[in-house]
Amino acid sequence: MARIGFCRTAPMGGRTYACQQCQTKISLYNSCADRHCPQCSGARRGNWLDNAAELLLPGVTYFQVVFTLPAKLSSLMLGNRRELYRTLMHAAWEALKECIESELGMQASAMMVLHTWNQRLEHHAHVHLLVPGSGPSLDGQRWIECKLTKATGRSPAKPTLVDNKKLSAEFSKRFLRKLKLLHRRGKLAIEGDLATLQSPLAWAKFTDSLLEHDWCVFIERPPTAQSSPEHVLKYLARYMTGGPISDRRLVSCEEDVVTFMAREKKQGGSKRQVPVKLSGVEFVRCWSLHILPKGFTKSRCFGGYSSARRTAFITQCKQLQPAAEAVDADEPSAGEAPLEDLKTSPERCCAKCQQPLQLIAQTRRPSWRDLFYGPDHHPWFES
Repeated sequence: MARIGFCRTAPMGGRTYACQQCQTKISLYNSCADRHCPQCSGARRGNWLDNAAELLLPGVTYFQVVFTLPAKLSSLMLGNRRELYRTLMHAAWEALKECIESELGMQASAMMVLHTWNQRLEHHAHVHLLVPGSGPSLDGQRWIECKLTKATGRSPAKPTLVDNKKLSAEFSKRFLRKLKLLHRRGKLAIEGDLATLQSPLAWAKFTDSLLEHDWCVFIERPPTAQSSPEHVLKYLARYMTGGPISDRRLVSCEEDVVTFMAREKKQGGSKRQVPVKLSGVEFVRCWSLHILPKGFTKSRCFGGYSSARRTAFITQCKQLQPAAEAVDADEPSAGEAPLEDLKTSPERCCAKCQQPLQLIAQTRRPSWRDLFYGPDHHPWFES
């Protein structure tokens, strides 16, 4: 929080530019580069997007799969973020891999991003996966095309991945198995309001009750046959860095009350934007729920997309895949921005006369220790 408070302010140092024509000067201060900062890491998102796009193949149908945990697990997860976020990601992958291999006879692969909030900033742990619907067979000898649903008089055949109910059951089974193993090994912190779960009987009742809740697994097929998987990657890239809320959703902060907009489902499934009001302290508390453990990787690749296998996997796919129709990668589909939009920056020009600015001074960012304990530190940091 202290780092983000210093982001792009004068104590951080930076660069001063001047216009040689009208003598206008502007100062651009250094950023904090914290992954939770809403102003930083645009280049990091762009790099992730480029690297992920290299794994996509023309002619392959890609699905977005979302695994969500029951809300009853939220408190336990907040007290054990590193262990249980990792458990969520591995249980989701193992369940997906099992279903793809058993139902399709295909090698599974996936790109996964962890997401911990909902529109109201409440804790809501789930993962998004980008999954190819076609790929090499398990023995690596043939190409397996994406399955289609049966066409009816009212609906044409649509691409499908695996059985949603079986995937949900496999996910809950694997997550609970890993959760119980962590508990037996003493790897879970069970304190505060959860102290009653220290009793073996109470723990058994708690884990049994989880099966009564919804383990939501959602498989989203491409909206249309012309849909590009890049738009799913762009959606996932937004959650790579930047924290749980963007500036454009903030409405006001008046008399210690923060107002922001959030999507809300209406009866019938449609959505609308509604204002949400929280006290300043409660807003910061909710925002802080989504600070990840230090060094925790929220984006991971599994199966054929894993770093150890991806080169051989992509080569195998290209060898086995039937010739796909040529796609001009330089021309994005209608309504989509090019991938480069996330990381390019125009030449700096003067706002008055539009002439290029020249760099005239530059200072390095001080160390965090000097910032935290120096004369410019935040008053609240003393407490």
